[in-house]
Amino acid sequence: MTWQLDERYETSAGCVAAGRAGEGPDLVLAHGWPWSSFSWHRVVPTLAQRFHVHWYDMPGYGRSAMLPEQRTGLDVQGEVFAEMLGHWNLERPRVVAHDFGGATTLRAHLLHGCDFERYVLMNVVAMRPWGSAFFDHVGQHVDAFLGLPPHIHKAVVEAYIKGALVNDIDGGDFAELVGPWLSEDGRGSFYRQFAQADERFTAEVEPMFGAIRCPVKIIWGEDDPWIPLARGKALHGLVPQAAFETLPGVGHLPQLEAPDHVLEKVVSFLT
Repeated sequence: MTWQLDERYETSAGCVAAGRAGEGPDLVLAHGWPWSSFSWHRVVPTLAQRFHVHWYDMPGYGRSAMLPEQRTGLDVQGEVFAEMLGHWNLERPRVVAHDFGGATTLRAHLLHGCDFERYVLMNVVAMRPWGSAFFDHVGQHVDAFLGLPPHIHKAVVEAYIKGALVNDIDGGDFAELVGPWLSEDGRGSFYRQFAQADERFTAEVEPMFGAIRCPVKIIWGEDDPWIPLARGKALHGLVPQAAFETLPGVGHLPQLEAPDHVLEKVVSFLT
């Protein structure tokens, strides 16, 4: 039972690539930026021993559609997550969300009426402020970055992804994270994500965090260079009903940096 993308669905934001594995209670994995569902591939086999696991590449990411005029902001991603639950006929799945998968699933839950059985938020984008000075700079100068020669663009993507990590990951895994952004369509989509980022899409749901309708667990890589531990603690303060655990020595991508530790904390909560 391994990660694969052998399904295609048409959504309001374009065609998405998806996959499923395992039997048992339904579980949906929501990736973040600038990743794809591949970021879950090291935890999928173990999760699929206990759950019917579902995943997909969000519009604009991985092997899903990357279109020049495509809207892929967090508002759209929340709507598409709700659509995907409908495609899969999932009424109350367990959900594990990482990075902006957090804001995506929070919007689906709090604004679009999606109910979850249990809910894990791991190093998530959920609260303002978010994004770095580089993130803001790229968003304001997208056309200039679109004109970069391919080898320089590749170096930008690689450096950006390395900046999220505090532990070495498998070289093949790293190449797979970078790869989707190196095609002509991928390059355009990479920079569009910066341009379409907008903190109002988290601002809309921040006041509603106390109204989350299911058990919640927040997991945080303690050494996250992108979203510091203090932000995870602040999120916990707004979701007081949540359990909160940290992963010492782990950065922003726990499921690839420390998959065994992630599985230990996630499986015990979801079962």
